[in-house]
Amino acid sequence: MIHCVPAVLNPNEVAAIRSKLESASFADGAGTAGWSAREVKRNLQVTSGPEYEQIARIVREAFMRSGELQAALLPARATPVLFNRYAQAMEYGPHVDTPVMGNMSNSIRSDIAITIFLCDPQSYDGGELTVFMNGISNQFKLEAGGAIAYPANTLHHVTPVTRGVRDAAIIWVQSQVRDPARREVLWDLENAKHEIFKREGKSSSFDLISKSRANLIRMWAEV
Repeated sequence: MIHCVPAVLNPNEVAAIRSKLESASFADGAGTAGWSAREVKRNLQVTSGPEYEQIARIVREAFMRSGELQAALLPARATPVLFNRYAQAMEYGPHVDTPVMGNMSNSIRSDIAITIFLCDPQSYDGGELTVFMNGISNQFKLEAGGAIAYPANTLHHVTPVTRGVRDAAIIWVQSQVRDPARREVLWDLENAKHEIFKREGKSSSFDLISKSRANLIRMWAEV
């Protein structure tokens, strides 16, 4: 599944992050790519610095408070936040994300990738996130503060930026439920719960759907 969630970051948070990025130190993004992805990765990434933790904390807290992302992804663990920049003529060609990230003592399985857009989409041309699923190419260019979560095992790329600058924050998530088809079932049941509750309140139907979803998580969760 692909989830687009608007306003994960509010305007004040976007402004605060963008202000800090103006003075941040950037390095060649190819330095964190695998040997094959390095051939097609042309962007910049924020190196660790005094301001990194401040803006990374803003993104982490926004991710944690997003009820939709939490319910849809069922996160167990997440990587540190990565901030990347695509200036003019920069792009990231077709690639699949590294399946296990981190080191031996702190590794996570990258089930889901999340991109949080940080720039007004009218301020740059190109830079669309393109995700290939089921033989279909899907392009995304969200409003500043909006997030897209998509399976990290998909082939995807960022198209060349032809005007302006595209900044984004990236997080990879290991879900409590590894199988994306099972996550979709749980997400459908979560939405059904809300629809039933709006119509009937805490009815017997609502309780049965809630019970089924909870017990499926018990069956499928890896914790």
